[in-house]
Amino acid sequence: MPLSAGTRLGPYEILASIGAGGMGEVYRARDTRLGRDVALKVLPSDAAGDPSLRKRFEMEARAIAALNHKNIVAVYDVGTADGVAYIVSELIDGDSLRGAKVSLGKTLDIAE
Repeated sequence: MPLSAGTRLGPYEILASIGAGGMGEVYRARDTRLGRDVALKVLPSDAAGDPSLRKRFEMEARAIAALNHKNIVAVYDVGTADGVAYIVSELIDGDSLRGAKVSLGKTLDIAE
């Protein structure tokens, strides 16, 4: 079930939905402790009861947190609140690449 604006998960207040995929729903949220907007990814409620999916979600957080590169978002926090597992990361404003018409050369530049 999607989270609505104003919902709180620990110190994070949901502002708006950004998108959803197979392994999570992503929201723009406000870190009320540090006073900044972040991206908050939650494990969908239908997947939260599956131990293998929960483990995969946690592994994703660890894998991203282990990386440090200007083209990879930074992970700020990981946790659970009210039974909802979440990953908090840097929020990047801009357009989604989904559906974008990008040349092969530009695609290779992004991938590099």
